[in-house]
Amino acid sequence: MQIQEKPPAGTPFEWIGGEHKVKALVERFYDLMDLEPQYADLRAAHGSELAKARQHLFWFLCGWLGGPQHYTDRFGHPRLRMRHMPFTIGIKERDQWLACMDQAMGETGVPDELRTRLKGSFFQTADWMRNAHG
Repeated sequence: MQIQEKPPAGTPFEWIGGEHKVKALVERFYDLMDLEPQYADLRAAHGSELAKARQHLFWFLCGWLGGPQHYTDRFGHPRLRMRHMPFTIGIKERDQWLACMDQAMGETGVPDELRTRLKGSFFQTADWMRNAHG
């Protein structure tokens, strides 16, 4: 008999486990990008230093998931598409980002039902961010 995970009352931020879980997810995401050859193109697009990207994604995800608005408190509206325009984002980059994030969610224990929901939301956002064909 399979036990169905039920979302707790509140936000996805609470469901995922708060800031320390979001931080673990972001750290694993960027570690995988560094380690796994299938994410090489994605990694190359980030330049030599990942510390700023790690911090910004952590701040952004906290707020996007319904937790503290660290990113908007510092920078205002995320304007994701505008901020990512300097980077080539095509289907390959989108798909590598999504696969890396999915792997990170799996490895950090994001509950299955939440992981499924987030995959859909991440896809919509990542697809909207595309600014190149292919």
